[in-house]
Amino acid sequence: MSALKDLESKRHISLETYRKNKEPVRTPVWFVIRDNFIQVVTREKTGKVKRIKNNQQVRIATCTIRGKITGEWMSGIVKILTDVETNNAVKLRDQKYGLVAKIAKFVSRGKGDFVAFIIKLD
Repeated sequence: MSALKDLESKRHISLETYRKNKEPVRTPVWFVIRDNFIQVVTREKTGKVKRIKNNQQVRIATCTIRGKITGEWMSGIVKILTDVETNNAVKLRDQKYGLVAKIAKFVSRGKGDFVAFIIKLD
């Protein structure tokens, strides 16, 4: 899939999730690509986890670290990963983002355990 190929060199995507009232919420996130899926690691007590548990439909676009959209929007569906898959996703994320990921791990530890999910583009 060429869309995934184009994403590989990027550092951030804007993840658009939806509140129960269908209002979109955009969050810049780190990601990795594995097995033709986009993998995102976050913490269990974040709003995006709550929103994707209610609605697995998402949209993504490349963006800056501050969330300024730099690419085209693409639709997808989310699947939350198992604990083992999450551990693997954390390792891949740490490889891609290095020391910054290790610092983020420490700073975000109060937001619960890691949760990872994959995004399958439509």
